[in-house]
Amino acid sequence: MRKILTVICIVMLGILCLINYAMPADAAKKTAKKPKIDEAQLEQMTQKVDTLTKKYYTRELFSPEDCENLIGIKLELDTIMNTMQEPVYAPVYFKLGTLFKLRNMNPEAIDCFKTVLENFQDTAYGPKSREILAEMGVEIKESEPVLDEEEEEEEYY
Repeated sequence: MRKILTVICIVMLGILCLINYAMPADAAKKTAKKPKIDEAQLEQMTQKVDTLTKKYYTRELFSPEDCENLIGIKLELDTIMNTMQEPVYAPVYFKLGTLFKLRNMNPEAIDCFKTVLENFQDTAYGPKSREILAEMGVEIKESEPVLDEEEEEEEYY
């Protein structure tokens, strides 16, 4: 009787393992869509930043609404970057950083340029951001390349 119960328990355990393997717990994560900004919203943000930049260069005064738009765009981009890092956001961050720098809002400018450098250094905006940060006197730590285990072993021999 014990042998039969043991065999039944083992078979049940095997079935449960197969079911668990076939239906992983993170299946819901795979099917859930990440919140994504659509192209129209990205274009709208870009246009707002471009308009504010034109205002700066034509020496027009920024209205309180303009200042609110400027900060609002940065906050919206920061929220989006917490969920996904897409290279399409690099130009907007770079333009925001440039505008912040022009308006002598250096902490915000540094934050934008560092975001570009940390997340989009492979784009055309990465080297430009590095250069501007260096001009602003910001020390940039170079990240060391990650070595594979095989490469690490070869160094020791």
